[in-house]
Amino acid sequence: MTTPGGDEPGLPARQEPEQADAPVVRTGMFGVHGTQDTSGYGKLQVHLRPPLVSEPPYGGYFDALAEALGSGLQADGTSFGDAIERVVVFRGELTFHVRREHLLAVADKLLHDPALRFEIFTGVSGVHYPDETGRELRAVYHLLSITHNRRVRLEVAAPDADPHIPSVTPVYPAANWHERETWDFFGIVFDGHPALTRIEMPDDWLGHPQRKDYPLGGVPVEYRGAKVPPPDERRSYS
Repeated sequence: MTTPGGDEPGLPARQEPEQADAPVVRTGMFGVHGTQDTSGYGKLQVHLRPPLVSEPPYGGYFDALAEALGSGLQADGTSFGDAIERVVVFRGELTFHVRREHLLAVADKLLHDPALRFEIFTGVSGVHYPDETGRELRAVYHLLSITHNRRVRLEVAAPDADPHIPSVTPVYPAANWHERETWDFFGIVFDGHPALTRIEMPDDWLGHPQRKDYPLGGVPVEYRGAKVPPPDERRSYS
């Protein structure tokens, strides 16, 4: 079944497999196995496995975007393949998986190259994949070009043993608070950040509570007369 790629002009058509016939690749969320799933999604079934890599042509404006980025990097002596370890096109969205040592160069090109002009930094999110040895932590950046009406996602990996990724605040100052939050919840250290301190949790908090290996235990909370038990004591939805 083929559906339009989205509302934005130039997006490629999106292939949607029949979910009922596709094999189940994951059940539940947040890596919960054999314990109470307090998220309420214990019976969620994921049928579609995202592609690990996409080969050109990517479709729509994605090919022009990749070509412009490659040309800009080449002008500074860096090849597209050196900076981008893989490209993924999935559900009408484009993701560049960037090697962390080239992140600032890629971000600078995306912002300043006239053929790219991704002026708007909309956020960075952390992700934790504890089973992917050497690539357990990810920082995912979302950028928007007002000039060309385009979107792109950057994803950068770092190992648990060396959770360092360059801060993009020299290129996108709006990343300041987003990187602080990602450090707070996932423990990714953004090198070069002007003040990498906690932004949600107390300064003396131990650990990073959105990692999948973070314990669910906690303290009860009182809210308007009601007592909310800690996560490990709440009822299971399974």
